[in-house]
Parts: sequence; structure tokens; C-alpha cells
Amino acid sequence: MSLFDDAIKVRENAYAPYSNFNVGAAVKTKDGTVYVGCNVENVAYPEGTCAEAGAIAAMCAAGEREIVEVAVVADSPTPVTPCGGCRQKLSEFADPDAPIKMYNLNGDVLEMKARDLLPGVFTTDHMSNT
Repeated sequence: MSLFDDAIKVRENAYAPYSNFNVGAAVKTKDGTVYVGCNVENVAYPEGTCAEAGAIAAMCAAGEREIVEVAVVADSPTPVTPCGGCRQKLSEFADPDAPIKMYNLNGDVLEMKARDLLPGVFTTDHMSNT
């Protein structure tokens, strides 16, 4: 099964009664383990969880810390991109050369390296004086 297939499958479990915009994400770690997440909305909108954040949380809960590949999928006219917050989260854990593959349900894909996903990313280098 591909990461795209994993993301498609978990997308079916999304809880999005307010936006009706289901998103699935799958992240692969160095050892080949795949962790998945789906968006989970809340009536208090800012309290929802993005699919990418859910997959990263599952990965961390399992003791993993390095992402080598990502797939994100949603029913959109063009491939869906992670929000700004998820781009920062992916930057925290993804190898800079990790492929980030963004899809729509038609199978259209936009691929970027993790390093290109968030220009001006906030890193620990910014905290070197603390």
C-alpha cells in the first residue's frame, strides 16, 4: 500500500461536520513505519486538529521522531497543501529532503521537498541566545 492509499483510507475517518472538508495524512519514518491522521473538527473551530498534526502526534506517541515522506489528500480541485501551522510541524520532524506529496482525489499531485514547504521556517537556530 502506498502513502497515498494510506491517506485516502484514513481520510474516510475524518470528523468534519462543519466544513465537510475531509483530509487524510500519512507520514513514513526511517524504519518504514507509517502513521496516519485525519482532521477532527470541533464546534469551537480553533480547537480542531489537522490531519498532518494527528499523524505527527501518533508518530511521536510511538516514540518516533523523524519523517522521511509525507502524503496529504483531500477532495479539492487542486492538490491540498498543509496549513501554515502544519508546515511548521512538518519542518520540526521531516528530513529536509523528505518528499511532501500533496494530492486531490483525482490523483493530481504536487510534490515538494520539506525544506521548500515553509520558507523562513522558525528553527532552534533562532533560539541560540536562550
